Amino acid sequence: MLWIAILASFVSFLDGSVINVALPAISRELGGGLTTQQWVVDAYLITLGSLILVAGSLSDVLGRVLVLRAGLIGFGATSVMCALAPTADWLVLARALQGVAGALLVPSSLALITSNFDEAPRAKAIGQWTAGTTVAFIAGPLLGGVLVDSVGWRWIFGINVLPIAVTLYLLAVLPAKDVRKKGVRIDYAGAVLCVLGLAGPVYALIEQGNYGWGSPLILTPLTLGILCLAGFIWRERTAHQPLLPLSLFSVRNFAVGNVATAFIYAALSIGGFIIVLFLQQVAGFPATMAALALLPVSIVNILLASWFGALAGRFGPRWFMALGPALAGGGYLLMLASEIPVDYWTELMPGILLFAVGLSATVAPLTAAILGSVSEEQAGIGSAVNNAVSRVAGLIGIALVGLVVGGKLGLDGFHRMVGVTAVLLILGGIVSAVGIQNPPRRPALRARQKVPSQGTRSYRIFRPHR
Repeated sequence: MLWIAILASFVSFLDGSVINVALPAISRELGGGLTTQQWVVDAYLITLGSLILVAGSLSDVLGRVLVLRAGLIGFGATSVMCALAPTADWLVLARALQGVAGALLVPSSLALITSNFDEAPRAKAIGQWTAGTTVAFIAGPLLGGVLVDSVGWRWIFGINVLPIAVTLYLLAVLPAKDVRKKGVRIDYAGAVLCVLGLAGPVYALIEQGNYGWGSPLILTPLTLGILCLAGFIWRERTAHQPLLPLSLFSVRNFAVGNVATAFIYAALSIGGFIIVLFLQQVAGFPATMAALALLPVSIVNILLASWFGALAGRFGPRWFMALGPALAGGGYLLMLASEIPVDYWTELMPGILLFAVGLSATVAPLTAAILGSVSEEQAGIGSAVNNAVSRVAGLIGIALVGLVVGGKLGLDGFHRMVGVTAVLLILGGIVSAVGIQNPPRRPALRARQKVPSQGTRSYRIFRPHR
């Protein structure tokens, strides 16, 4: 069961980490410039971010194994659609459908672990699951760069087929305990309102450069989207079993932590997107070298994240969540010194390293603070909400790129986006400094409950959301 969970999530995270490095090649072949590049990323995030909560409900109603199998088949089919896309519109549609399938994978794979492992083995299994998904984050850009530079961008979607086939085979031959819950209702109306509420404003943000803010083609979806978002909030306040339990946001650390998550993860999405595009389209780096540029972030994270998580468990998350994003934002400010031609080692590398250290100090305390603020019974929905917030934040961040850059990426546009990324990170730190409260220090109780290890375990669940 553990290998099934690892492979199922590996596919989703590999796809998310590999796409940025292929965007310039996709744009060159299919056309559309920056707008196409934004839609290739955001079409996936719209459906993934808006449906990840309903996917958890589906796995409770229909069974984790059934939902996982459907997600795998759907992800494989849509990956083939992406690989064979004859036009940009076809690719965007396929990416949106791929997001639907992706929403079924991660919640079901984690639920498979929780339903098949008891307490002590469960912690070890989640750690192994996290290690597998971390490999996807590190290997994805490198593998994608090599494929783009050698056989073409279409193969980045073709690499999903083999692990999907292996996972489906394991599901067929291994006895898998399926779990269904009685009395669970799926909030379909909330899901529809959420999808439309995100799609309308994102469409307006991406396409305003083509049509102008005064165009009915922009104002209509923007207005309808805002109305749908308002309807979604009303629906979640009145639904018997809401997708998004708004009562969770009455807990201070949960509410503040998710606001900080929105700022920080919007910055992470923008930063990774813009650096890879800048290095390829402006600085002239090949795809493989552009992918290698961000490798230090993963390496530093692996080396330092657990240490910072342990420190936050000992001293409380507040100042780690405040200083970590500020340090990461400072790393992006250092990148404002970049010029053409780009000297990676002196103009980008110092900022990337500083960002990596700040990020390592941030993520574990952030997720530990959020999970630690809710009861054990609410941990599942709490993690799902935080996952959705991070996805939606990345979605909106990518949608804003065209508005800030001005339609075509150059050195000035890169500097503006680097500045925006730094501001978002620093705002995340300010929100944390002002709003996060450290839990009361009770040494005897903390020793008995092993709070530091809970913080580490929470981090391991959440880290792949990047």
